[in-house]
Amino acid sequence: MKTTIKLTPVDIEVRKGLDFASGDIVRVWNKIKEADGKTRLQAFEGMVLARKHGTEIGGTFTIRKVASGVGVERVFPLYSVMIDKIELVRHAKTRRSKLYYVRDKALRDVRRKLKKDVKVVKKGSTTTTEVAVEETPEEVTA
Repeated sequence: MKTTIKLTPVDIEVRKGLDFASGDIVRVWNKIKEADGKTRLQAFEGMVLARKHGTEIGGTFTIRKVASGVGVERVFPLYSVMIDKIELVRHAKTRRSKLYYVRDKALRDVRRKLKKDVKVVKKGSTTTTEVAVEETPEEVTA
C-alpha cells in the first residue's frame, strides 16, 4: 500500500516540464494578497535574463521588463506557491544562458535616443556652450 503525501499545492511535474530559457518572453501570473484578505492575480511580462539551478527545488528565474521607461527586474522561485501560472509568450534563440548584458544595452539605447546638439554662443567677451536635448516622443523599450 503506497500513500503519497502532498506537501505543496504546486504541481511540481508541470513546473519541471516548463520549457523556457533565457531570451524568451514569459508572462508570470503572481498571486497578491490585498489588505482586505482577498487575493488577486497580477501579470508580470518580460524577458527571461537568467535561469538558475535548473529544475531543482531551489530553482529561480530572473525576468526584466520596462515599465514607464524604468527597467524592472524580478527573481521568481520556480516552485513558488505565489505563482499561479507561467505562460510562454514568445520563444527566442540566444547563444548565452545569462543575458545580463541587456541591462547595459538598454542604457546605451536610451542614450542613443537622446540626441545632443551642442551650440556655441558668444555673449560679450565670453564663449559658452549650450546643450539642447531633444527627446523623441517614442517610449523607450529594452
